[in-house]
Amino acid sequence: MTGSASPDGMWSIGELAEQAGVTVKTVRFYSDRGLLPEAGRSAGGHRRYGPGALDRLRLIRSLRTLDLPLPEVRRILAQEDAPGAADALEDAVAGQLRDLGTQLAALRWREAALHLLRDCTPEERADRLRLIGAVSIPPSTDVLARFWRHVLPPRLPARLLSTLLEAAVPQPPADPTPSQVLVFARLHAVATDRRVVDIDVRRLAPRTPDESCRPAVLYEGLVEACALASADVRDRRPPYAGEALDCFVAAHAGLRGTRDTPAFRRQLSAQLGRIAHPLLDRYWQLVGELPSASRQPTIGAMDDWLRAALDAQVA
Repeated sequence: MTGSASPDGMWSIGELAEQAGVTVKTVRFYSDRGLLPEAGRSAGGHRRYGPGALDRLRLIRSLRTLDLPLPEVRRILAQEDAPGAADALEDAVAGQLRDLGTQLAALRWREAALHLLRDCTPEERADRLRLIGAVSIPPSTDVLARFWRHVLPPRLPARLLSTLLEAAVPQPPADPTPSQVLVFARLHAVATDRRVVDIDVRRLAPRTPDESCRPAVLYEGLVEACALASADVRDRRPPYAGEALDCFVAAHAGLRGTRDTPAFRRQLSAQLGRIAHPLLDRYWQLVGELPSASRQPTIGAMDDWLRAALDAQVA
């Protein structure tokens, strides 16, 4: 072959296939799906393609080599000469990268899960397999968010609820270690534990004498108190009475519509000890094992620090 079209500028299907380095079957496939239009037919009824067919076929092959689906290829070809052609290709590539990232994350989680099973003792293997089998790969955080939507009081302001969920629900790492896979599997087990129905937020947010309840006041104040205590918790300073504790107590007093007094602090210290729930303690213990906890203490760690400061003060 000469490497060019016939004297009339047209390609036969065989010539086009050979020049593009593909099979006749491939050319016919794209042609039948409207991606490579025919310019006409020969007197014998054979397909003929115009001068631009070779470049178009090479473009199709390049896009398909990137694993772009046929609808995306069709959309890019349709806009090839239009002002939005570059945008169409950019959007398709971005979408493909997102899909590929999701697939790679799933593979990394699966690999870490397999290492977790391979490197444990025979006695641990059955339990770990059960835990991993109950979680999607990569794990969805929807289960953890539902857990906290149950634990937190209803009808919190949307902005406050979003802040609390963001702080309470850890995001799965893209490249997890086997231990992180185990932590997320155990978090999923905590969030789906049947005992979650026993967590009664009304014990933490009782009605005041006028039958009002101010949970938003409590949680706004707790967010502020945690922010004040964060550096002390991160630097492992012993609990002490200070601004963070004052803010913590004020939030609980505001919930009940009462004043912060020594008597109230003694009452609050006793009540917080009574309403502690093992599932919540376990949840925060697990979140504390994630690398993010070394950079930003968990709400659970800060709450423990503040409660310890209160207990020490009233002791």
